[in-house]
Amino acid sequence: MHAMPNAPLAPSRPTLSFLLRHPAHWIALGFGSGLSPKAPGTAGTLWAWAAWLLLQTVVTHTALGWLVLLGIPLGWWACTVTARNMGIADPGSIVWDEVVAFWAVLWILQPALALEPFSAQAWIWQAAAFAVFRFFDAAKPPPVRCADQRFKGFGWRGGWGILFDDLVAAACSVAVLTLIHASGLHAGWWQ
Repeated sequence: MHAMPNAPLAPSRPTLSFLLRHPAHWIALGFGSGLSPKAPGTAGTLWAWAAWLLLQTVVTHTALGWLVLLGIPLGWWACTVTARNMGIADPGSIVWDEVVAFWAVLWILQPALALEPFSAQAWIWQAAAFAVFRFFDAAKPPPVRCADQRFKGFGWRGGWGILFDDLVAAACSVAVLTLIHASGLHAGWWQ
């Protein structure tokens, strides 16, 4: 974690007061899930999954795609502002990167694997997606590690860097899960 010189006063761990101080904080901190004292990235991904389950009951798959697409520049702004206000280049409590990246995974997998929402198969594949995504995001094997190191610092470059490695982790997750599906290795998971 890189500290920003002359950063505005902010707690080292964000508080509810910090969350409420700016709309960007709400977004970047995953509507509060980033306040988790343990494993905020996992908490943010779980929040993303729960929100996805709720959203898919009220909007179309196409609308969810637009939400993912618009969530990237919105998150770029929110992550940039929140990191600046915290005075830390890539705080672990910023979880919008996990949220939008995991939404992208779920959005791509549903039609790619012909999953019916809320079916047993969908639940199993979503749980597998959660595990694979968390592995790539937390362990950061190549190419995720390379992406994580590509954009560091503050400002718009640093804000993009917060998102970029998670988007690469999402792409890696989709690739792995699609290969598992195509290979037939998943046969019997739900029988």
